[in-house]
Amino acid sequence: MTARVFDASLYRHDVPEPSWWEASVARPAVPRLERDETAEVAIVGGGFTGLSAALHLARDHGIGAVVLEAGEPGWGASGRNGGLVCIPPAKASIPELVARWGRDEAARFYRWALDGCELARSLPAAEGFDVQAQGDGNLEVADHPCRLPGLVEHARQLTALTGVPTGVLTREQFAEIGHAGTEQFGGVHVGAGFALHPLAYALGLLAATRRRGAKVYGHSPVVGWERCQGGHRLVTAGGAAVQARRVVVATNGWTPDGLHPAFDARILPAISNILVTRPLTPAELAAERWSAQTGIVNARTLLFYYRLLPDRRLLFGARGDVSGTPQAAGRVQDWMRRRLGGLFPSWAGVEVEYRWRGLVAMSRKRVPSVGTLEDDPSVHYALGYHAAGVAAAPTAGKAVADAIALGGAAPPLPAVLRGLPPRFPHPALRRPALAAAYLWYAARDRLQEFGRTAPG
Repeated sequence: MTARVFDASLYRHDVPEPSWWEASVARPAVPRLERDETAEVAIVGGGFTGLSAALHLARDHGIGAVVLEAGEPGWGASGRNGGLVCIPPAKASIPELVARWGRDEAARFYRWALDGCELARSLPAAEGFDVQAQGDGNLEVADHPCRLPGLVEHARQLTALTGVPTGVLTREQFAEIGHAGTEQFGGVHVGAGFALHPLAYALGLLAATRRRGAKVYGHSPVVGWERCQGGHRLVTAGGAAVQARRVVVATNGWTPDGLHPAFDARILPAISNILVTRPLTPAELAAERWSAQTGIVNARTLLFYYRLLPDRRLLFGARGDVSGTPQAAGRVQDWMRRRLGGLFPSWAGVEVEYRWRGLVAMSRKRVPSVGTLEDDPSVHYALGYHAAGVAAAPTAGKAVADAIALGGAAPPLPAVLRGLPPRFPHPALRRPALAAAYLWYAARDRLQEFGRTAPG
């Protein structure tokens, strides 16, 4: 029933990910679903999207929901990512969005994404929990001189479309507010977003959701989905089931083929890896002229992202392998360790104390998808955040809650978001296709550095 793209080790819902996030917060006890229940809304997935949907249903609309999570709430990408609140949640460029949906709808999509950045500040404040917010905006760094013009042009397009302030930085200016590493040739400051502790955000949503009356069950994976009189019946691995009038699919990168036919082969999961060092000393930070509190992303297609955590640990993230085996993960993480030392030579011997991995959700649509099934409007979905779900997923969950409660009176979504992504035509070949894409992207990055232009 649940076909997977990668090695089974990535889908061990009973095993907590050995991340710095898990080590630095206390998890509350969450029960399993042990007896049948009935609810107005059943939500599959207990991450940012599902918890936000349940919270907004209960708090804003007085509608009860039951959340079913295969692991602990926040077990997936919501509790594993780099904690960058940023825009856009898409791989499609601004010109591509404008060409496909028009300038007005592209601008509406970006405003929706910016609302997600604001929600990441306002929702924790309103519900009284701390996400350890850091920085103001995000930094995009040119890791090679050839990539600075592209960053500058994107900044120009972003400001023209949305009004978001952006500032172009020379290499010396970037060193004053960011760092002076070996792969720093200037960059851009984007005046939107910040950084946070993602698992603290997810657990804060969990606490608020439960306080408002919604029910959340962990270690309760859905293994059967039946249409029944009055709605849907979701059967969990333990045998207990939830019957609900409406269902929300909020599984993102862990969406399995076989959950529901409408969602088969819609998502291409990709592995992301993160390393976290021991706390760096003030002298070590000064050696690389590090002063940034904001998150930093470089300009490669196969990018690095990194940030300094509140206790001066460095978080360093990159793509993963294409098999998902523990052995392949170890090789990628060893490579990342070497690359970290290449970017910041004085930190080459710094101990890495945490290393982990997870899945991000890509799609052929190259933007998120939020809506209801055309042939069954009682089934809602929100997924496909393209590695930028910290801002997008909670606001997508809110949008789903509004759609359930208000129907046609709900605020209309940007056209960019509407509709499921096209299926991958050969689902079994998604992993080889991802490997081929990685090879192409790496070649394109190298061609740029050699002063040539790669098509596409």
